[in-house]
Amino acid sequence: MNIVRKLYDWVLSWSESRWGALALFVLAFAESSFFPIPPDVLLIALCIGATAKSFRFAAICLAGSVIGAMAGYAIGHFAWQTPSGEFTALANFFYEHVFTLEQFNEVKALYDQYNFWIVFTAGFTPLPYKLITISGGLFNINLPMFIIASVVSRGMRFFLVAALIWKFGAPIKSFIEKYFNILAVAFTVLLIGMFWLVGKIL
Repeated sequence: MNIVRKLYDWVLSWSESRWGALALFVLAFAESSFFPIPPDVLLIALCIGATAKSFRFAAICLAGSVIGAMAGYAIGHFAWQTPSGEFTALANFFYEHVFTLEQFNEVKALYDQYNFWIVFTAGFTPLPYKLITISGGLFNINLPMFIIASVVSRGMRFFLVAALIWKFGAPIKSFIEKYFNILAVAFTVLLIGMFWLVGKIL
């Protein structure tokens, strides 16, 4: 936990640097495949420091995250298994330090059942997005669908954060940190439920 806290503080420190926007892009890119700290942390700090640039920061965060998602997809597709089906050293490192093999296999079942919605849900909610991006490449899910789901879900998440800070300023920070993930999960459940209901009716 101390390591995670130090990483968190290090990420926040970039909000006071003139390289903050670049750091946000790199962080969003890395979080989509391996880094443990979500880019929202730095996004919130940057938006509070320059409210007028909130949507610009959200766009930078979205670009980094989607490109990172494609990199994660490529890792799963090209670098996860040998031609004989054995796990590579990279895959074993991830299983030891990032997520477990059991979690990976659970995602395979979710892809088979939900497809677009599992990518959307992971992109918008606190679910580990990196697990979804890498497994998407390994399981060879439809790439255009994967990119569209990533753009929509990540865009909704980052631009919603930016919009809240742009509208309400620094006082909204504690609300976002405390309730945003809960609200994101609730919204996703309602959205998926609505589409399911429409599908049943039609």
